[in-house]
Amino acid sequence: MTARFGAHETMELHEVLNEMINANNVMHLYREHIKDPQLHQMLDRQLNFMTQEYNNLLQVANQRGMTQAVPYRAMKNMSPQMGLRNPETRTPVGVDQLDDRDIAFGMLSCHKASACRQMMAALEFADPQLRRMIQQGAINCSEQAYEVFQYMNQKGWYQVPTMQENTTHTLMHAYGPSTHGGMNTGMNAGMMGGNMAGFGNNPGQQQGTFQTGMNNPNYQ
Repeated sequence: MTARFGAHETMELHEVLNEMINANNVMHLYREHIKDPQLHQMLDRQLNFMTQEYNNLLQVANQRGMTQAVPYRAMKNMSPQMGLRNPETRTPVGVDQLDDRDIAFGMLSCHKASACRQMMAALEFADPQLRRMIQQGAINCSEQAYEVFQYMNQKGWYQVPTMQENTTHTLMHAYGPSTHGGMNTGMNAGMMGGNMAGFGNNPGQQQGTFQTGMNNPNYQ
């Protein structure tokens, strides 16, 4: 009998499924301590999506049908507030002292860890459908992380330090365009455009699988 999965992807899938279960369980623990209705609504929406995403991946892994990778759509997109505004001091606390800020930080860390875990795992997959689902899963985690970040940034809990403008300008202008590509510029640009526009047109691929909340028309 021919094996469907290779050794690397089997172990990576094992790790990803465990990571997804742990993230789901952690969210349930956080849920009981939330006081802000806005944060509560966000966690419930993310938790429902995470549960469905886990079930979809498990269904494909166990060969119980075909399903598409589904992109996560955040509720809204806000421009982040830049700079420090007297950030509050954080310290470790006991479970009875957890507040909404602690929970939001925990949610953010959970999504960041899951994004890294899934993108690293995707690099080891040979099965094209599972590979696409794991890749989209990493993107979904990054979108959920950004949604939490935006909430925290608006609350003043996650502030974005900045450098002096001349320092940023000097650093960013220390790089120049490359003129030594492996092919001529027109051909290279055409290939890149074709890859992006026609992604999913090959047999076995599903068009439009990879969407983030930022480039999805339903993202607001």
